[in-house]
Amino acid sequence: MKKIYIVGAGGFGRELLWWIKDINKVQPTWEIAGFLDDDPHALDSYECDYGVVGSIKDWQPKEDEEFALALGSPALKRKIVAILKEKGAKFATIIHPTAMLSEFAHHGEGFIMFPYSKLSANSTVGDFVTLLSSPIGHDTYIGDYSVISGNCSVVRNVVIGKDVFLAAGVCIAQDVHIGDGAYLGLGCVVLKDVKEGDTMFGNPARPMPKMK
Repeated sequence: MKKIYIVGAGGFGRELLWWIKDINKVQPTWEIAGFLDDDPHALDSYECDYGVVGSIKDWQPKEDEEFALALGSPALKRKIVAILKEKGAKFATIIHPTAMLSEFAHHGEGFIMFPYSKLSANSTVGDFVTLLSSPIGHDTYIGDYSVISGNCSVVRNVVIGKDVFLAAGVCIAQDVHIGDGAYLGLGCVVLKDVKEGDTMFGNPARPMPKMK
């Protein structure tokens, strides 16, 4: 049984610890080793049965170790994955026992799938995608490092690019394309394609003016 380290000791990390424990209750899969975080005091104010055992920047991965990425920013995920992969790290996929994953859905490395999330038939997600408790309709594609927050609704045949962040409650209509690096704010209702790098808010969603 391999050891697993949770990368990031914030709120997401503490939730991910919970989900890993749930997986181990159904099928013992990992020996939980603790958290990696560059702030050794990240857990000092919280009740938690595991601690920060080392820093991300200084950790040297071993053959019997896997890592679970508990970071909410696509850009930060890219940065940290690059640091650890250069040292040979291998990342685990975490799929909660209550998640619904079609036998004809596909995912890449380091996929995190929260409780009661759904990835429907013939949908594909790339590497290091985080899917919180939201349903993804059939024939949808989600690019590398993107984050789908809780209570979102992605209907069907949607394309979500790389490094996209969907805040809680975003609704995306069928056949819509979301460009790389887009940010969709709380409760957006997206009825049309979103350009690369746009920040959207509202119902219907509209781009925010770019800062000069």
